[in-house]
Amino acid sequence: MKRIFLLTFIYLFSLSAIHAQEEPPYFLISKSNESIAEGIAKIKSSLSESGFTVLGDYHPAQSENLAVVCYTHPKLEEIALNFSDRGALASALKVGLKKDGETLNISMINPMYLFYAYFVDGIDEQENALRSISDQAIEAMQKVGTLKEPFGGALEKNKLQKYHYKVMMPYFTDAEELKTFDSFDEGLKTIRQNLEAGKGETAKVYELVYTDKNVAVWGVALKNADDGEAHFLPIIGDDHVAAMPYEIILRGNTASILPGKYRIALHWPELTMGTFMKIMSTPGDIKKTMEKLTE
Repeated sequence: MKRIFLLTFIYLFSLSAIHAQEEPPYFLISKSNESIAEGIAKIKSSLSESGFTVLGDYHPAQSENLAVVCYTHPKLEEIALNFSDRGALASALKVGLKKDGETLNISMINPMYLFYAYFVDGIDEQENALRSISDQAIEAMQKVGTLKEPFGGALEKNKLQKYHYKVMMPYFTDAEELKTFDSFDEGLKTIRQNLEAGKGETAKVYELVYTDKNVAVWGVALKNADDGEAHFLPIIGDDHVAAMPYEIILRGNTASILPGKYRIALHWPELTMGTFMKIMSTPGDIKKTMEKLTE
């Protein structure tokens, strides 16, 4: 009887430990003396060879020492569209590059970290499929470098599912609506035209459009020197460059973004309140910039 009780306890403890597994936001993939251009080329090649689709790349803060490659996977797009509350935001994954002196650091956002945070309801049904995509992405990056060193903190699944930085701070579900259009097509046309024109000192990094679902997502470069990436990244830490670019999503006829107080904190979970206060205007600045894309 005691043996049965002990085995049962061990089994339940093991399940609890698995459930409580912490996920880091980033993995450091490699350190080398390659150039940014060489790193980008290697990343794109590895992703394409592994069945992923490269969406775009850019230099955050318009810095030649920083770069991001954005990518997706057909199965991930399919799963993401099944989550009605802005799940498509998790369709785009990112790899970051930072040139520090002679050293090129390549990092990637941990897909499972993002999936747990953005797929708030019903993720359990898709968890195995999402874990498989995450493993494939990490394996693809192992062709670039084999370090796979976690950094940036770590959070458990249950905390990511209901993440918020501090008391009274927003959750994933507290998205900020920017504008309601007369139709999805009007919103799509308006945002595309404004991005093409660089309105608000922005630029399109990538675009995902699902007309059959009336959903579109854009990765947007924030180029204003006073309140864009060049302002806030050096303060909060550009080692987390794989957090960029910021996204705007059109669902139906409504354009929205995740609030900066949620999205920035999620991607910089070790950020102190003191440092956060140094960019206290940034969430509002980002919203104002994104609103210009909907005018």
